[in-house]
Amino acid sequence: MKFWPSALVLLLIHVLVLGAGFVAPYDPAAQNRDLAFVPPMRVHFSHGKPVVYGMRAEGDTYREDPQRVYPIRFFASGHLFGVDDPGRIFLLGTDEFGRDQLSRIVYGGRISLAAGLAATALTLVLGILFGSLAGLYGGWCDATLMRLAELFLALPWLYLLLGVRAFLPLSLSPGGTFLLLAGVIGAVGWARPARLIRGIVLTAKEREYVYAARGFGASDAHLVLHHILPQARSAILTQASLLVPQYILAEVTLSFLGLGVGQPAASWGSMLTPVREIAVLTAYWWMALPALALLPVILCYYRLARVAGE
Repeated sequence: MKFWPSALVLLLIHVLVLGAGFVAPYDPAAQNRDLAFVPPMRVHFSHGKPVVYGMRAEGDTYREDPQRVYPIRFFASGHLFGVDDPGRIFLLGTDEFGRDQLSRIVYGGRISLAAGLAATALTLVLGILFGSLAGLYGGWCDATLMRLAELFLALPWLYLLLGVRAFLPLSLSPGGTFLLLAGVIGAVGWARPARLIRGIVLTAKEREYVYAARGFGASDAHLVLHHILPQARSAILTQASLLVPQYILAEVTLSFLGLGVGQPAASWGSMLTPVREIAVLTAYWWMALPALALLPVILCYYRLARVAGE
């Protein structure tokens, strides 16, 4: 039962991301050019009710205006919370275009988390397929696939990923870029799961019940799906728990470098692009908040992997 705390945290994060249209107070692409780089607003209480103050620009900074009070309304206008116009509520501040950081973090999680999950699914499918073929048939098939796997393992995966992604078209729609990104990340990482599955298949195919099933006329596909792969279930789950955070970081890295989903779509990596300039990071610290959103996701997935491996 050690996995329950981490599983619940991940479930909560994924539910919030899936319900971004309800949780986020604004459209992630909506711009407020007059409210660029607004710092995170503080919540005050007036007569026991939460309120925010209007923000007044003073040079390059903003000050709260206590004369402009906007009560926070919950479950209004199809959102979890919000304020009436002309008020604005930016609990995590705004970016250089005046876009709400909280809304973009919640919506951006859709792309980053989905990319990690989709790429992991592709990697495991390829790893199970190639590992099963290599372990089941041996010979030249085993030698060819394992030499190819060793080549992928020997190459630095990050540089390989950057090279492959940079070679592919950059001018794609956000949806096309997402599919391409998940495909590239997933296709690059199949070697390690394939070697693991190969070892399990080599051991399992020598079991007596596998010989018995083959004697009754079971096909190779039936043997793998019903008699061999069930023994690899814990190993596959462990690999999935390790690969998802790794691939989320890969998507964040590519988007941070400008090779991921482009504007105006939000992902955690593209949101971190402005902090490449040290002046932005030092003056507007809240621009680095998407990196903090990664921490619970990464830590919880690795915790699940540790529990699954015990």
